[in-house]
Amino acid sequence: MKIIDCHCHIASEEHTPRSFLEGSVKNMVAALSAQGLPVSVKKLMTIFQSKMRDPFGDALVTEMGEAGISKSVLLIADFTYALKDCILTIEESFARHREVLLRHPGKFEVFGGVDPRWGKDGLALFERSLVEFGFRGFKVYPPCGFSPSDPALFPFYELCAHHQLPVLVHIGPTAPVLDFTVSSPFLIDEAARRFPSVNFILAHGAVSFVEECVMLCRFRPNIYLDISGYQSTLGYDPTATAVKKIVSLGINHKVLFGTDFPVFRLQGEQKDFLMPLMSENGALAELSDKEQSLVLHQNVERLLEIGVGAPATQYAIALDMQ
Repeated sequence: MKIIDCHCHIASEEHTPRSFLEGSVKNMVAALSAQGLPVSVKKLMTIFQSKMRDPFGDALVTEMGEAGISKSVLLIADFTYALKDCILTIEESFARHREVLLRHPGKFEVFGGVDPRWGKDGLALFERSLVEFGFRGFKVYPPCGFSPSDPALFPFYELCAHHQLPVLVHIGPTAPVLDFTVSSPFLIDEAARRFPSVNFILAHGAVSFVEECVMLCRFRPNIYLDISGYQSTLGYDPTATAVKKIVSLGINHKVLFGTDFPVFRLQGEQKDFLMPLMSENGALAELSDKEQSLVLHQNVERLLEIGVGAPATQYAIALDMQ
């Protein structure tokens, strides 16, 4: 079965602020301690940092091959406005992701994320990423301090509408250094209504605000969800019941497979995260081949293919002819 991972990140501290990592690790330490597995923040931070040394995506490509994943979507979350301990500027992060695209032809797509508070400069960078870099979507990270329906984002959504490209929106919890109050899926509703030709993907919709995500997917034609983050339940839910429930609700034409690599690298590799889904008793075992195909690759392919040969490509050709 063909598999496309719609939710990945480059495993490098260049793109993730130390304060973000430290907050996430502190939560892991608290959870482990509650299970009688005490470990220091410093030790776990060192171990996690050792898993964040793949700036060119080489290790990810290897793990994808071992897991049977043919392509992954790399997401750029722009922390640079909200958190001041970022190693790279957002422009530099975009450039690094372009290098990864060129290094591994056919293995990746990239959704660029820009904090809307960067204003015209941020919008120009995003447009350049579509026209010159070949990026294929927009990544929105509301916990950095804005609603996904903030009018400051509308020019970005207009570009996505023009180029027929999807928008992936983080929902639910994140590192404790950021704001959870703006990560409700209902906050995307205004944008979804204002931009009916833009397809919005709710990240982590199988584990965060599940009922709300399902309702929006069922009744908003341009809202989808991805199942990334289901690994957070595997310790007490080895058969991925969270995913099994989602794919039993009649919205499989709206459900996308995703892993959130490298967030769960301490728990295993990509092949380990496919097992609870693809095994004989896995979360997708009761689906027909057609339904499995929708979740594992066809839905994200459909969203990505809409923009192929659309204005972004035509505009780039026009520029070359001038």
